[in-house]
Order: sequence, then structure tokens, then C-alpha cells
Amino acid sequence: MAFKHKHLLGIQALTPSEIITVLDTAESFYEISTREVKKVPILRGKTIINLFFEPSTRTRSSFELAAKRLSADIVNFNQQTSSAVKGESLKDTILTLEAMNPDAIIIRHSCSGVPHFTTTFCQSHIINAGDGSHEHPTQALLDAFTIRQEKKNFKDLKVTIVGDILHSRVARSNIFLLRKLGARVVLVGPPPLLPLEMKKFGVDIGFNLDRALEGADVIMMLRIQMERQQKNFFPSIREYRNLYSLTEKRFRRAKKKAIIMHPGPINRGVEISADMADSAKSVILKQVENGIAVRMAVLYLLLGGKKREAFA
Repeated sequence: MAFKHKHLLGIQALTPSEIITVLDTAESFYEISTREVKKVPILRGKTIINLFFEPSTRTRSSFELAAKRLSADIVNFNQQTSSAVKGESLKDTILTLEAMNPDAIIIRHSCSGVPHFTTTFCQSHIINAGDGSHEHPTQALLDAFTIRQEKKNFKDLKVTIVGDILHSRVARSNIFLLRKLGARVVLVGPPPLLPLEMKKFGVDIGFNLDRALEGADVIMMLRIQMERQQKNFFPSIREYRNLYSLTEKRFRRAKKKAIIMHPGPINRGVEISADMADSAKSVILKQVENGIAVRMAVLYLLLGGKKREAFA
């Protein structure tokens, strides 16, 4: 089994074979979610803490379900009802939870680098559930799992990523993963939201959506992250919609069997029209479904569960 990491902090640190190991392991867990009893005893006795300092529907719920389906005990940390509101430091909050001897801590934080910082003083396994504008590794892994279901392999696929690249941890993790697996990645968005230094990661950059969609196999739309923007990066939502929203007319420029992705939450009518979000070409809800299997795989690989044959 080619996965020897104690933590999952980002995609950059993973080799292609390790990424494939996660995806192959997720295949084994995907079937569990289709059973009448969606639970296996693989991580019985393990304790996991969901430590989210930012709002989340998909990632937090997905990790919780993943842990429960593996029979682990999971505790959800609520910042608003914790000592953090009394002024307790981030380090003291984490040390307090660490003193309760969890096996893993899943961390989401608005500041880049917090999961990495946590590994300097914690013995638990640390999983990055999104740190600032840095990385979101499990999102990229579930995206890759979804792409592989639809396209079978990654070599020579054209993946067009559209929108707020500057603030997107999802975009960064996907760029690292897709390039490692041989896909061609094209980034497109408003010039202020698309730093040219991204070229060093081996991607193509453009500012014209119609051109970037030509021949695309996968179209990955990104949310406009108003909460991370300290200034106006484009004149108006109306202009953004006119230039960068995915519509049915624009979609026709992509390959006939192209798929549409979005990490959510969706701003309907801004990044993507409602009819395209709900179309047969959309795999947005499939991404959500696949997130559970992928996060089950990550927990299993990090926490040293029993052999996979045990739940066959």
C-alpha cells in the first residue's frame, strides 16, 4: 500500500502513486454507501475531532459521515460555543483537544498554514480540510475520483478551471493533482483574480472563457469568494456574469461529452446558470456523494485500519 504519510496537509507532498492509492481505496469504500447498513467496523475505537473555524456544509458533514461509516467516534468542534470566544489562543485550543487523546484532528481555518503549524506540537494525525487560500487536498481527491469515474484516466484530458483562482485553495490543490496525473490544465478568469505566476505550475492561462472552453473535457467552475476579497477585483457581478458565467451557449464550445464541476456552494446565475448546474452534464452532486468515499479512504489510510478484505 503506497501511502506512508502521518498527515494529509496538501496535494503537493503526494506522489502520483500515492494519489492513485487514495483513489483506488475510495473505490472500495464507495460501495458501502449503497448498502442498506452503511457501516463497517474498520476504525472502531478511534476518535476523530472535526475542528472547523470556518463555516462548512459539504466538507464537515462529509468527514463526519465518513468517520461514522467507519465506526469511529467523532466530535464536532463549534467555535461559537468554545473557549475561543473568550480569547483562548489557537494553539491552546488545539492543545486542549490533543490532551483528550484523539487519533486524528481535521482542521479547517481561514489562515493558510494552520494545519502545518499544528503538526509541530501535536501527536495526532492532522488532516487539512482547507486552510486559507492555500490547499484543500480532499476536495481535489474527490474531484479526481469523480473525473476518473467519468473519463477513466487523466492523461491528455483538458481541464478548464474558471473563476477566482487567486483565492481558491480548491484550484491550487486541483492544479497540483491534475498536473501530477498528466492532465492539461487551463486557468481562466478576470486578470486581477488570475496571477500570472501560476504558470510555474505548468498550466495555461487565459482571460477569454469562450476560447478556454474549446475542446475542454472537464469544466471546473469556482465560487467567487467575496469573504476573502479585501478590494474589488472586477467592476460588478453583472460584468463577471457576462464574461465568465457558464451558460448553455458557452458550454457548446467544449467537447460533446464534457462534464461540469463545482466545489460548492454555487452562486446560481453568477458562476453558472441554473440550467447548466442542473443539467445531465453536471456532476456537482456526484462530487458531494464521492466526497464521503474519498474521506473514508483518507481516514482509513492515515489511521491504519484493518485490511480492506475485512469489509468486502
